[in-house]
Amino acid sequence: MDQSRTLQAIVQEAHARSRPLAIRGGGSKAFYGRRTPECDRLDLSGHQGITDYAPNELFITLRAGTPLQTLEAQLAEAGQMLPFEPPHFGPAATIGGTLACGFSGPRRPYAGSARDTVLGMRILNGQGEILRFGGQVMKNVAGYDVSRLMVGALGTLGVLLEVSLKVLPRPDNTVTLVQPMDPATAVQRMNHWAGQPLPLSATVYDGKHLYIRLSGTGSAVRAAQTRMSGERLPDAEAAAFWVSLREQRHVFFQGDTPLWRLAVAPATPPLPLVGRTLIEWGGGQRWLRGARDAMALRQLAAEHGGHATLFRGGDRRGEVFHLLTPPLLAIQQRLKTAFDPRAILNPGRFYVAF
Repeated sequence: MDQSRTLQAIVQEAHARSRPLAIRGGGSKAFYGRRTPECDRLDLSGHQGITDYAPNELFITLRAGTPLQTLEAQLAEAGQMLPFEPPHFGPAATIGGTLACGFSGPRRPYAGSARDTVLGMRILNGQGEILRFGGQVMKNVAGYDVSRLMVGALGTLGVLLEVSLKVLPRPDNTVTLVQPMDPATAVQRMNHWAGQPLPLSATVYDGKHLYIRLSGTGSAVRAAQTRMSGERLPDAEAAAFWVSLREQRHVFFQGDTPLWRLAVAPATPPLPLVGRTLIEWGGGQRWLRGARDAMALRQLAAEHGGHATLFRGGDRRGEVFHLLTPPLLAIQQRLKTAFDPRAILNPGRFYVAF
């Protein structure tokens, strides 16, 4: 708690002086969001430690500066895992930074998102007040849970101090199948299978092949494997493949050209885009490389029930996230004013206006 009080004093002083702060944990996700002017850093990397873990109750509570590697090692000892399979993007990744960015990995469509995993939080608002939301078990999370607003807000609404997360048992068996396929058929297959009682835990189409990961009990995985067919990848090769996808070390992500992420309705057919795309999350996430017309991409994504984000690279001084409609923008601005009235927390990291 002493470290929390130290951080609280820094935020209180910054609020009093209207001095902006750049929140930083391990720095592994500094590439994400808008590029903002240099300002004083609020370092959370020392605010570490697991404060409560109840494997039988399927929850864990820890300080936001705790490295993801530490968290996942602790869960692995008990045969458990984070449901949303978060990417690290570097060895210094922290749980606070992961939640602030709202990042989820390949398992997201089948086990839930980072936001779905949050049970409760303790945060510092922009006035230096320590606030607590939610609880440690699902039955304590009633009504609208404010803590979930913090997931994906890039620290603009509050400094994450401590989080309570839902955890799950690791599956007994995992198998990865590969099938050569055209893009339209791949999207159709992923959506068809999503509606079936199959132990899916990840799907991705790389432009030539559809990769399907099955995870669960031995009998469930074997039955699904027989039903779906396809060549089975050797276990070590399959594990390395999904890590490379999660951490964006897969060959598709190599190079310095801008990387766009399009979130669309999963059943959306292959989009009329020039260049190679990578399709994840049962069709709901489409990756695209190269310099693009941002307005045209966002319009295309919106026409298919989604949004487009300049995920990496490109000009990060402008808007990198999908523009909000006026009603949503007004709500976001009211939230910013309520949590951070002097706009000192990561100003401009999310949108130009906040």
